[in-house]
Amino acid sequence: MDESDAIDAMEELGLTRYEAQVFIALQQLGIASASEIGQATEVPRSQVYGTAESLEERGLLDVQQSNPIRYRPVGLDEAQQTLRNQYETAERDAFDYLESVRQQQPHSAEQQEDIWTVRGSDHIDKRVQQLATDATEHVVYGCGEALLDEQTAETLVGRADQGVDVTVMSRDETVRSRFTDTGVGTLAFPSEVDSPRNQAGRVLSADGDTILLSVLGASVTPSVPEETAIWSSGTGFAVTFTLLLSSWFEMHLGRAVL
Repeated sequence: MDESDAIDAMEELGLTRYEAQVFIALQQLGIASASEIGQATEVPRSQVYGTAESLEERGLLDVQQSNPIRYRPVGLDEAQQTLRNQYETAERDAFDYLESVRQQQPHSAEQQEDIWTVRGSDHIDKRVQQLATDATEHVVYGCGEALLDEQTAETLVGRADQGVDVTVMSRDETVRSRFTDTGVGTLAFPSEVDSPRNQAGRVLSADGDTILLSVLGASVTPSVPEETAIWSSGTGFAVTFTLLLSSWFEMHLGRAVL
């Protein structure tokens, strides 16, 4: 990480760009006047005073009332704890507000026959984990080795430990062996549906009324294909598609799965 990366990171923690630049400069200078800070940064001298005052209000620097006024940063441990507390407070306040807004949502919004799209494997991982967490009776998850991340595996094992009937299907032995000695059941995916042009990604079904399906598209990089999923829960579409999928699996596996 270079100074530019550090400035970007501190902006993520809630500082302005000028605040980040001044605070980093003070780590190098120790104690400095506005003029010295201005020379060490790209912050205009006219902006240094206001920026330093803001940092003081944040509890990140001390001010010496001398002529000229001089500034000293607080210790790094203190600064880290201060920024963490401020970030967590801002996060909590923002999500408390969002929750209050969400409670005002019209009831009719929950009754729509919605089908949602999710793009990108990382985002799909999170959606799979959430749908599995929401399940109360059973979860069936099918994927190849490349689409089983550790957090998803832990979520499935955790749900099985909590009494949910969880089954993982895969043509990859490495995927099935991941769940050896756990409460998760495993099945070999039908080999007869293999195809060198198969773009199937993964499938999740839960409780008979939740479905997620993904496909693999053009590669983002030579080894990482783009993944897109659709999902629906509590809708007629999800129930109907789950029934169709269940029939398909029963035909190829000779047994009911979903």
